[in-house]
This record gives sequence, C-alpha cells and structure tokens, in this order.
Amino acid sequence: MRRAIMIGVIFMAFVLLTGCWDRRETNDLAIITGVALDKNKEGQIELTAEIHSPGGSGNGSGGGEDHNQGGVQSTVLQIGKGSSIPEAIENLNEKLPREILWSHAEAIVISKAFAENGISDELDFFVRHPEPRLRSYVFISDGKAKEIMALRPSLERSVSEALIKLAESEVLMKVTLFDLMEMLKGEQGAIVLPMIDKLSPEEGQLPSESIAYIHRSAVLKQGKMIGVINDQISRGVLWFRNEINESIVTVEPDEADEIISMNLIKGRTDLVPEIDGQSLKMTVKIVTIDDVIQNQSSWDLKRLDKLKALEKELVQKIEERLTDTLDIVQKEMKVDIIGFGEEFRRRHPKKWKNIKGDWDEKFPTVKVNFDIDARVLRAGKGSET
Repeated sequence: MRRAIMIGVIFMAFVLLTGCWDRRETNDLAIITGVALDKNKEGQIELTAEIHSPGGSGNGSGGGEDHNQGGVQSTVLQIGKGSSIPEAIENLNEKLPREILWSHAEAIVISKAFAENGISDELDFFVRHPEPRLRSYVFISDGKAKEIMALRPSLERSVSEALIKLAESEVLMKVTLFDLMEMLKGEQGAIVLPMIDKLSPEEGQLPSESIAYIHRSAVLKQGKMIGVINDQISRGVLWFRNEINESIVTVEPDEADEIISMNLIKGRTDLVPEIDGQSLKMTVKIVTIDDVIQNQSSWDLKRLDKLKALEKELVQKIEERLTDTLDIVQKEMKVDIIGFGEEFRRRHPKKWKNIKGDWDEKFPTVKVNFDIDARVLRAGKGSET
C-alpha cells in the first residue's frame, strides 16, 4: 500500500514539473503596441507596426527604425505591405525574427487618405483575430499615419502610450475598436473619430521630435470618411451624446464690461423623441452644474440677481453651441452622429420600422427643442474677499 502511494506521489511530481508546453518567452516575442495604416501610390496597404522589444535587441531587422531607451528596451518600427491587412502582416512576419504578439496593441492610427476609401473591410481583421484588443483606441491622422507612429514623445515611453493618454483625457472624442465596430453595425452607419495631427517641430528639432495632439474629428458614413468637424462642433456632438466630461464656457454679458469663464463640473443630456404623424421632434434636455474659474467683469457674483443672470447667459451659450452643431451635422453634412436615430428606435420601436429606411432624408427634418437647466455652484474664491 505504501509503495503504491509513493509511486502515485512520484508520478504527480513528474506531471507538475513538466512546465508549460505552449509557453512563449517574452524575449522571443515581437510585442506590437501600435499600428498605423496607410495606402501607398500602388494602392497597397502599408501597415506600420510599433514593436516593443524588452531585450532591446530588435534593431535592424527589415530596415526598421529603433528608438532606444537606455539600452533596456526599444521601440522598433517595421512596415509590412500587401493588398490586404493579412497579406501586409505576412510581409511583416518575413522581416521579423520573432513571433508577433498582438494582444498589447493599444492604438490604431488610420490615415485620412485611407479612411476616404473606406475602413470597414480592413478593420474586420482586428475584430476577427483573437489577439488584438477591442479596447484599442482608433484615430484618424490628418497626414500619413506612419509619420504619427514615428514620433518620439518626450514624456511617454512610446507613441501609442501618448495617444492613449490623449484619448483618456476626454477633451474631445474617444473611440475604441469595439465602439467603432458597434457604430459600423448600426443602422445609420454614422461614425465620428478623433483626428490626430502633429505640431511643427521647433527650430533645431527633428520632425520626429514633434508631438501629436487631437485636433478636430473625422466624420464617416458607411465606413467612408466624408468630412471633418472642428473642436467646438465636436464638443457639441459630445453634448448631444451625453459624453461631455470637459467643457469651459466663456460668456460676455451685455451688462458686464468683461468676460466670465465657467468650468463644467457635471453635465447630463437626455434626448426625448416624439413622432406626431409625419412630424419628428426631439427635445434635448440638459442639466449642467458649473464653477466660475475666472471673472474679469465688475459683476459681484455674491449677489443672487447677478448669479441668476450668469446662469441665463450660460444657458444661452450652450444652446448657441448646440445650434451651431446642428447647422453643420444635421443641415450641412446630413449625417446622424448625434444619436437621434438610435433614440427614435429605442423609444418608438414599432414606428421606427416605418421610418428607418428613409432616415437619411428624415434626419435633417427633425425639429429640435432645447430644455436647458444650468446652475453655477460656486462663484470662485475671489468672490469671498
């Protein structure tokens, strides 16, 4: 009996000591942290991969660019070309001595020229492949995407990390790969993505020593880029979509001699759709709470009448911004990136079936009313003196 127990213990020890047969050592991997997509003159896809090399020895394979950091680790740029993304990746594999790992890809940058030809089919790879993260952030670059990926940020370890910080600041648009695919599957096919540009390098700096920043937003319809909206209109879109987290509003009341600036503490937007026969209406209900961060006027904001007057000015300013957004998005571009169609579908599912086929024509005709409740919570420390 004791002999049988001993044999069993020895057998189990051998099983536990065999290790992981399918293990992948970090130093044997090419860890992709960011991807840039461009189209070359021949119409091929150029996939630029930002590759993290923990051992700092990834330099030199296939003509890549090496960004060393103290010899401990490096970021290598490699380009693969092909008629499709899988073919471009296959070409990239031929240049790398290591196995590619996609699960750490954090940012996908697509050039404007690429997006104007459509992105749906190409992004299908990143969704179907089991490794890429669906929470990777997606950006449109004003110029070539590979030029963004070639930047060397001074504050972050890689371009991808810098882009993630920009997206998470929530000043403008923030869209993940999952968000993008949900928008592509939507009945409206309307998409808005943050646009990345780079500052001109200062005198004596190399082009790669510039920095990237989110500037404007790209509007896509049915997967193709059709236009651009500026920062102010982009924030208006965020208001409509109940995604506003950062906003500074500056007013200059007629009765005041200078400006007053307020910072958003909390804001909420509810869209209330109505269908009355052939008439479509949308009530935009907004509740916002703000703090005064600068008062250059002579107004004493400790006085209740002045505070109420300021709140009235704030309501008017927000409504002006949203009306400007409607003029561009609803009247000019005629693309529903503000979520009206989704609210009609959600609140009036039966009636929506009769109008969804003509939504492109009906969206510009929706009558919009505003119901804005703006409150100034604190007038600032300066008012206490």
